[in-house]
Amino acid sequence: MANLKEIRSRISSTISTQQITKAMKLVSATKLRKATDGIVRMRPYAAKLKEVMANLEDSVEDESLARFFKDRDPRTVLLVIITSDRGLCGAFNTNVIRRTRALLEGKYAAQMAAGKVAILPIGKKGYEFFRRYPVTFDNRFMGLFGQLSSENVFAAGDDILKSFLDGQYDRVELVYNHFKNAATQLITNEVFLPVDMQQNKAKGARKNDYLFEPDKVAILEELIPRSLKTHLYRALLDSNAAEHGARMVAMDKATENAGELLKSLRLQYNQARQAAITREISEIVGGAAALQG
Repeated sequence: MANLKEIRSRISSTISTQQITKAMKLVSATKLRKATDGIVRMRPYAAKLKEVMANLEDSVEDESLARFFKDRDPRTVLLVIITSDRGLCGAFNTNVIRRTRALLEGKYAAQMAAGKVAILPIGKKGYEFFRRYPVTFDNRFMGLFGQLSSENVFAAGDDILKSFLDGQYDRVELVYNHFKNAATQLITNEVFLPVDMQQNKAKGARKNDYLFEPDKVAILEELIPRSLKTHLYRALLDSNAAEHGARMVAMDKATENAGELLKSLRLQYNQARQAAITREISEIVGGAAALQG
């Protein structure tokens, strides 16, 4: 059995850890409320853009717009993986990494073998894991969560769109955590480019009889890039809220585990202390008996 000094040291360190995890839980809960407000406000706007896009589907065959929708043979692929900058958030980052590995080793195995896969990490954890992989990295937006705003995300979206339209990549796919609630994050991967109009229709966009001015094509030339950049922003807001929810739950569980460990350590301490007292009493009694003898 460990001595009393060692157990006291472990109890002290466990109490300190419990205080830290409890504080981190409270911080994450505060950040989660703010992040949840952001994604709740964004979702109706993003949904309305998709609805309008579905109503304009008969105009996408215009030559100036077809480049957004043309499904090319995916010889070169860009994976935009959205993770966090910090750990201690349960399986949040692990799920993104696992899904990305499945894509690299399955769906895009041929492209990776040919060196035609690039990764654009948003968040440091994704880069730290995949930097050992034989893929190309674009790290310009890795610290985007440090200055998360529509302006910064739209600038990143413009760059991704330009890379696709210039033919640098034939397909762009997002991998991120979709925020459902504080305790549930749904790992998601979806094709970002080319645009799939059928997917917009499948997600419940309604067909309405709109009047368009000046014309549908002019509206789509502005609407398609904005819709795509808004979708990217929504994915980052989803991931941001999911991260804080995952960290809050992880720190809550860590605080509970620290409490259980403290109970066990205190029981060990009391048992060790009782054993030491019993041993001292036995030695005293034995010494007294020896003197009497």
